[in-house]
Amino acid sequence: MRSNNLTDWLKSWPIAVLPHHLLSGIVRAATRWRTVWWKQLLIGWFVRRFRVDMTEAKDPDPGHYPDFNSFFTRALNPAARPLANLPQAIVSPVDGHISQIGRISDGRLLQAKGRDYSLVTLLGGDEARARAFQGGSFATLYLSPRDYHRIHMPCSGRLLESIYIPGRLFSVAPHTTRAIPGLFTRNERLANLFDTPTGPMGLVMVGAIFVACMETVWDGVVQAQGHGIQTRQYNSADGPRIELHQGDEMGRFNMGSTVILLFGPGQAHWLEDLAADQPVQMGQLIGHTLPDPGP
Repeated sequence: MRSNNLTDWLKSWPIAVLPHHLLSGIVRAATRWRTVWWKQLLIGWFVRRFRVDMTEAKDPDPGHYPDFNSFFTRALNPAARPLANLPQAIVSPVDGHISQIGRISDGRLLQAKGRDYSLVTLLGGDEARARAFQGGSFATLYLSPRDYHRIHMPCSGRLLESIYIPGRLFSVAPHTTRAIPGLFTRNERLANLFDTPTGPMGLVMVGAIFVACMETVWDGVVQAQGHGIQTRQYNSADGPRIELHQGDEMGRFNMGSTVILLFGPGQAHWLEDLAADQPVQMGQLIGHTLPDPGP
């Protein structure tokens, strides 16, 4: 075992055995306390520790936020993240770093060097659901604690289905993705499947330790209803019709985590200069779509 692999293992596995959901619940409560001295202490420490640029925020005064979570999920000034105004553009849905980007080969996605995972498992074990993305393209985007934590649409689309898949809450930091096999298929996640003018698009929100709370603009806070995988359909004639335009907010994380974008075969073409560890900002051009070739 090389030393860097050993370092990743030593940093990842002690946290991996902790009671993830219990700790995440405690953090969730603590970040919503509205006691003035407490929230000011947390926000002030965070701004200094991570050198947060508050000039980009819609409300740049840290003292105006009622609790830490409101600060953490703060809105940005729209001028801070202009959308790439190009035909058939795919824009980054988040601020963060590219974890991996490429093709879905033989139903597998690259997690880190030497590790991959199953597309079918990522989407809840349904082979028919995954078929639309077999041979397609993916991009995995990691949000660190300092990043903007709202998620936006990379292209316009109509929501067809959301699938909540319960699981663990391993950290999704880079060292953990290198150390823990099948990380993104073991963690709690919400897969949102859209129909777009050029074909299918999936946006998978992956939870992580201290991220026991994800939200969407159509359902609010994602909450488990009982046990097991839970699916909601949005494409029935008498059901809600949810259409979002490129750049529209679609959800948010309450701490750092990961978003996985999925496109069908021949549909998405990533910019050639994109690579792992490269920073991206919401609205930045990351690729182009081509029309759906059809059956």
